[in-house]
Amino acid sequence: MVLAQAPFFAGLLLGASLIIAIGAQNAFVLRQGLLRAHRFPVALLCALSDALLIVAGVGGLGIAIGHHPRVLAGVACAGALVLVWYGVQALRRAIHPHALAADTHGKSSSMWQVIAACVGFTWLNPHVYLDTVLLIGSLASAWPLPGPRLLFAIGAATSSFIWFFALAYGARLLAPLFRKPMAWRVLDGLIALVMWSIAIKLLLSFLVH
Repeated sequence: MVLAQAPFFAGLLLGASLIIAIGAQNAFVLRQGLLRAHRFPVALLCALSDALLIVAGVGGLGIAIGHHPRVLAGVACAGALVLVWYGVQALRRAIHPHALAADTHGKSSSMWQVIAACVGFTWLNPHVYLDTVLLIGSLASAWPLPGPRLLFAIGAATSSFIWFFALAYGARLLAPLFRKPMAWRVLDGLIALVMWSIAIKLLLSFLVH
């Protein structure tokens, strides 16, 4: 039984090591969690997107994309532009911060606006493809088909579901801190820096070579 479960836990640990890191997508989910706005659809979209990409990578898409670096370069440019734009938006919020009122849930943006932003952070982020499709896909090849490799993919996808829902709903524990405008100013300032740094790294890594 332990040996049969080994691929699942290997995928679970690998997925967790890749996803638990500061990034634009995690920062976005954290902010929605603090605002208590559209947390479920945001977490579900991120987790399902990861699962879909992991399955694609394990199914062989990662190897195919690896032979076409221009595809990744194009996605990198588009993703960098999106990150720069949302970094500017975060900087504007940092300049004019708002407190988290006890009787509000920060629903100034509609669900579809939030979903559209979440789709951008997820599907226009080349790091997502590098981690889920290329890296997980290549490492999954070490497990034989069909059972063990499928368990590996399920484990990696499970880590995404656990992480995004924990981040979206666990962020409420920080709500008392974010009733102060200065806390939002720091958070949005950090979000802007993270997004711009990722955008710069993307452009340098794909355009310089």
